[in-house]
Amino acid sequence: MPDRIGAFTGLRMLDLGHNRLDHIPAAIGELTGLTDCLYLSDNGFTAVPESLGRLHRLGYLNLTDNRLTELPDALGGIANLRELRLYRNRLTALPEGIGRLRALCELHLADNRLTELPDGIGRLAELRVLDLRNNPLRRLPESLAGLTRLRHLDLRATRITELPAALAGLPALEKLDLRWTKPEVLPDWLPGLRDRGCTVLL
Repeated sequence: MPDRIGAFTGLRMLDLGHNRLDHIPAAIGELTGLTDCLYLSDNGFTAVPESLGRLHRLGYLNLTDNRLTELPDALGGIANLRELRLYRNRLTALPEGIGRLRALCELHLADNRLTELPDGIGRLAELRVLDLRNNPLRRLPESLAGLTRLRHLDLRATRITELPAALAGLPALEKLDLRWTKPEVLPDWLPGLRDRGCTVLL
């Protein structure tokens, strides 16, 4: 990807998926006209530049199927981001700054190497979908109680042994997927979740 890509300031959508790119130049942060989509899936990226956080108007970002091991805290600067897809990478942690993505509705993190989540994730008040399947997660933060609009929580094939009571109080939760996850003890609030119409898959 050439540095001169930053000159295309009128772009609203950029699709560079399914190539053999291994580097995202800092100049991509100059594409402040991007509003619809930045699609960078299925390349060889190992890092994301801090400048990506300057794309304040971007609504959809797809970085799936790369080799990312970490994300810059500056990612939280994409204030209008509504959907973030990061599955099938090598992420071991998320930056605390992810909690600044206040417009985010969908966060897809399946098939990474996450062992825990930052407390800041509980500030994603607009989040509807949180997909964490197939990560070596061992615990969930109590701050998830702040996800009052969350509808779908996917915890399939994680290593979580205890479910936080915060999940019982999520008023919009419609589906909790726990297949291939083995909590040591099923919490006593789980039947109540089912009684109010939430689908719980074990």
